[in-house]
Amino acid sequence: MIKSITPARAGHRGATVRRAAAAALLGGAALALGGAAWAQDAALKIGYVNADRLTRDSAPAKAAQAKLEAEFGKRDRELNEAASRLKAAADRLDKEGPTLAESERTRRQRELVEQDRDLTRKRREFQEDLNARRNEELAAIVERANRVIRQIFEQEKFDLILQEAIMAGPRVDITDKVIRALATAPPAGGK
Repeated sequence: MIKSITPARAGHRGATVRRAAAAALLGGAALALGGAAWAQDAALKIGYVNADRLTRDSAPAKAAQAKLEAEFGKRDRELNEAASRLKAAADRLDKEGPTLAESERTRRQRELVEQDRDLTRKRREFQEDLNARRNEELAAIVERANRVIRQIFEQEKFDLILQEAIMAGPRVDITDKVIRALATAPPAGGK
């Protein structure tokens, strides 16, 4: 038998739901306040480091970027010049194509296709080499940064230092301190 909900019963259930919701809300507030009180009593020292800023703004990161530019700059310029020459040759063929003999036009088109294929291969090799070197430099920066972060952690008696967070306030952000320490820290091999 199905019981129908009469207005009296509906009011009773609504009051029960409201009481349960109020109790849950009060319980959550008490837990939050209790957690905050516990955190204050325990005096947790928490720090946050912005890893993106470390790998972009620190002295070792800037030095690595300059090193990569010096190492790969000439090759990049040569590839750009080759691309410009190829484009100029393609433009010349487009302009002169209607007046050329069919065999000459076909020969030039084949040469352009071959040069384009060669340039594409060289660009891919360049990008692979650049990425490999960039990853090597980044690994050295991260190793050095982790050493500096560990020193700060131990010297200043932190309980927790995070490198990833959804949000972090300026009070716990120690990125600038790590960047300054990185400027004077020895490279990874020279502990």
